[in-house]
Amino acid sequence: MADTTQLKYTNLDEIDAIHATLRQSFKAGKLRSIAARKVQILQLAYLIQDNHDRFKEAFAADLGRPPLETALLELDSTISDCKVAYDGVEKWARTEKAPFSLNFFPMRPVIRKEPKGVVLSISPFNYPVWLALGPMIGAIAAGNCFTAAKRIMWGKCVNAGQTCVAPDYVLVPEDAQDKVVQALKAAHDEFYPSGPSATGAFGRIVNHAHFRRLKGLLDRSAGEITFGGDTNESDKYISPTIVKNVKGDDSLMSEELFGPILPIVPVKNVDEAIAFINDHDNPLTMYVFSQDAAFKAKVFDNTLSGSAIANDTLVHCAVDGLPFGGIGPSGSGYHTRKYTFDLFTHLRSSLDSPAWVDAIFGSRFPPYTVSSFCVLSRFGQPGDAIFDSIGKEGVVPQVTPWRQVTSASTPACQWDRQGG
Repeated sequence: MADTTQLKYTNLDEIDAIHATLRQSFKAGKLRSIAARKVQILQLAYLIQDNHDRFKEAFAADLGRPPLETALLELDSTISDCKVAYDGVEKWARTEKAPFSLNFFPMRPVIRKEPKGVVLSISPFNYPVWLALGPMIGAIAAGNCFTAAKRIMWGKCVNAGQTCVAPDYVLVPEDAQDKVVQALKAAHDEFYPSGPSATGAFGRIVNHAHFRRLKGLLDRSAGEITFGGDTNESDKYISPTIVKNVKGDDSLMSEELFGPILPIVPVKNVDEAIAFINDHDNPLTMYVFSQDAAFKAKVFDNTLSGSAIANDTLVHCAVDGLPFGGIGPSGSGYHTRKYTFDLFTHLRSSLDSPAWVDAIFGSRFPPYTVSSFCVLSRFGQPGDAIFDSIGKEGVVPQVTPWRQVTSASTPACQWDRQGG
């Protein structure tokens, strides 16, 4: 195994010079051309491909992560992101026609896709390749109980629960709690027939401080540990742990766990579950397990989360075309492929107004008259606009042709949408 203990850090004194070089490169337009961007994206893919084994060794040393898990969750998926960006950047970067009314057609309004500039991508420890290089790619390119339990358990065990979209707690009907716990235990035993403590079978906590934080939360919990709970500080090991009968004020509910501990919170019904979710910070992802379309719709329509996923966990992060991001306390903005490109792209509004436009728009210039005001007022409104209006009693009346609203300070120029 390669020596991964000798880490080389960038000298703080060098950072300003590095930033200045990058700024100068941006100003010089080195990555303005699509061809140059594609070269850089390709080099990023080669960087990962050529160092595949070294990355896996580093993850094994830092997180105790199995090599196949590293390849699946980070390395291969990031290379795939590079391929998608390489193929898609020309389309993503095209100038788009802006939506506009017919009145502004002569000005040819468009939206230009322009890079924002030098970008600093900082990743957390849990997925340092995907969460560091994933945004970099975008910046460069600018059912049944057991099935549910198996997918939930997998989502919690991947990377020892140190995944931002790992299930943080499970809400279950009171009378189904024991059945769910049994199914989770069965899934656990299927995943780890020799036990999760076996070397290479299950990840480790990133550092001792994080280990002690998790163990402290578990020790203070008033819930009942149904299985797991094994810890080894020297190895930074915490076994997959299920805790049932957890209440909203429990220590395990006081913060995001980010570890292999899964609290089970019993609720009376779906309304209580929705209220519980809304009493806490908006989650990055919400998972609902049900085959009832109305049930899923009720939960999703009455809660707020970065993503809303039915009947699986984690896999949405790998689905092409879906943006990845939170809302409120769980984050802002989006990334993954084109959405990362959009995040780092400035939408630059642009018009090109010909001289003859003043033949129909010249009434904007002083001196102002009643007739010029009427022309301008009509010019700025779509000719076939129809609006609902709310009556004094709060009742929506039948739709009527919209008329230009005037006040005491404006001339009384009104017309219906037929131009009368």
